[in-house]
Amino acid sequence: MLFLHNPFLVLASHLFFISISFYALQALRFDVFIQKNKVFQAQLLFILLSIAIGATVSNLFLDLSAWTNRFVS
Repeated sequence: MLFLHNPFLVLASHLFFISISFYALQALRFDVFIQKNKVFQAQLLFILLSIAIGATVSNLFLDLSAWTNRFVS
């Protein structure tokens, strides 16, 4: 990642995309894949997937923003 961004912008972007991915993952039926009596593990997996997807998408948008700024300048 290029370090051309304000840290608060990066934090806000990560939190925004993590919350969007958390919301989007709720549309999937994970209960089909989760074993009985493994609720905590399922919730932890859900949260970790949300963080991984959200941070990846956030990095993509921040990198695209930095690349376009370098390209235009």
